[in-house]
Order: sequence, then structure tokens, then C-alpha cells
Amino acid sequence: MATTRQFTVADLENFPDDGNRYEVIEGELYVTAAPHSDHQDVVYQISQAFGRWDPDRLQGWAIEGAGVIFAVTSGVIPDLVWVSAARAGAVLIDPETGQRDGKLHAAPDLAVEVISPGHEKEDRETKLTLYSRRGVREYWIVDRFRQTVEVYRRGTEASLELVATLTMSDTITSPRLPGFALPVERIFQLPSWLPR
Repeated sequence: MATTRQFTVADLENFPDDGNRYEVIEGELYVTAAPHSDHQDVVYQISQAFGRWDPDRLQGWAIEGAGVIFAVTSGVIPDLVWVSAARAGAVLIDPETGQRDGKLHAAPDLAVEVISPGHEKEDRETKLTLYSRRGVREYWIVDRFRQTVEVYRRGTEASLELVATLTMSDTITSPRLPGFALPVERIFQLPSWLPR
């Protein structure tokens, strides 16, 4: 009987720095090619909205592409996370060393994934399940092709539940982010001078 190799977060250190994104979810390896520039612009627009909302980062910290270690067999790199100031110590400190090592060691308050072609199932199913099981409080799935944002929040069942699918005429708000408002259309607006 053949066995399937279980990857760990430690294995990720051995992969080449080749522009690909290597993640381990429940022991399975996922590899994603470097994202499209339009994908990165969407992440930038969301990150900038956090900067406008909380320029001195008194409420928390929005971080693009940070590694999140949920367990020995689950380490991922969301496109963007937000960690509240109140939870920063519990999230940003490695519990084994008591030091900051540049990774997150517990669920962020918010995780954002921008869908890439060929990886929609990972964001809509695999990561939704992981984030739900591991305590992420809110999850946004941004679809630049459909120009929508699905908002999942921790519900009464202590799992992430879809609360809204926002379109271009809507605005993203959150009870976790008092005063934060981001028009969905702004996320998908590319510069007018950009070649199409």
C-alpha cells in the first residue's frame, strides 16, 4: 500500500525562491505561480483602503503576503490579512520562542484572498474550510473576473458563513472595522493609462 507524503510547514523552507507561492494545507502541498499584475493591483487597492482608514495603524495592521502558521501541517500565505491591535501579541509572536519571526502564529481577524485562474476551488473551498476551522473571524474572497467580493463572517455555529456577495455598486464594511468603507468599484479600477 502506497502512502502519500504529508508535508509540514518546515518543508516550506526547502523550496526554491522562484516566485511561486508554496503553501501546506492539512499536509498537502499547494503551489501557485506568481500572481498577475492585475491581481496584485487589487491587493494594493485593499491595502491602501486600510491605510486611509487607519493611517497610524492604531486599530491594527494590514499585511500583504504574510505567512500564517496554523499548525505543523498547515501554513498559508493569504493575499492580505488584518490583525487587530488587541490581538497582535497572540498572533504575531511565535509561541515556542516568544519572539516575532515575521509570520503569524494564530488566526488573523481578517483574511483576504484574490482568486487566481485555476485556483478558485482552493480559495472557495479548501481555504474557506481551513480558515473556518482555525478561527479566522472574517474572510473576503475577491473575484476580479466577476468583480465581486464574498464576505464570510464567523456565525452562530462558530464557523465562517457567507453574509454578503457584494458587486460594483456596493461598499465593503465590517463590524470588526468601525468606520471602514471601501467601494467595491474602487478595488477593480485600473489606472486609465494602463494598456488593456
